[in-house]
Amino acid sequence: MLTTKQRELLMFIHERIKEGGVSPSFDEMKEALDLASKSGIHRLITALEERGFIRRLAHRARALEVIKLPDQATTSAPPRGRQTFVPQVVESTRQFADTAKASNDDTRELPLLGKIAAGVPIEAMGLERDRLRVPESMLGAGEHYILEIEGDSMIHAGILNGDYVVIKKTDTAHSGEIIVALVDDETATLKRLRKKGASIALEAANPAYKTQIYNDGQVKIQGRLVGLMRRYH
Repeated sequence: MLTTKQRELLMFIHERIKEGGVSPSFDEMKEALDLASKSGIHRLITALEERGFIRRLAHRARALEVIKLPDQATTSAPPRGRQTFVPQVVESTRQFADTAKASNDDTRELPLLGKIAAGVPIEAMGLERDRLRVPESMLGAGEHYILEIEGDSMIHAGILNGDYVVIKKTDTAHSGEIIVALVDDETATLKRLRKKGASIALEAANPAYKTQIYNDGQVKIQGRLVGLMRRYH
């Protein structure tokens, strides 16, 4: 699921490439989406790239390639305005949950709140999609929740697409820890935290993605990674 702005930008890029064979400039994208600065466009492009919708082509100007479009995409950009993210329950996830619930009693049932990747809307953090049982040995004190990983930005940290990450709710973390970060009160992402003076760096664990640098006030910590679950087919 894409945010309204992500979908709007993706369809705008798609339309421009289809019409002229060249992707639009950052200035054109900024104007089309009515954004105040190009930094917002950079974040949207990074989110679309991490989720596999677009690809940057090396050594070419204005080099963006649309790899796929959202389901039921239209040929025109969608109407503007904020869109609520409503995750869908898939049968495989339900079966995994049923198996987990049948495990031993030394577990704790936690809410599965949805998927997370760069650019996922923060609304996903409050909509319970299911409940899974997690071993108590993975947890400890405090409140926890589960998110499903979408994308490959953390693969070198052993976190793969489709994994379930167990997150402890907290608003503080140490440099080097993997966190759920809310950027600009708008998007949530799972990245490694690096504190650099008054700046916050969010590092991917995949060299294909650049480290994102923000002012301290732009990033709010929503939780810290404490565990990982994987379902094998």
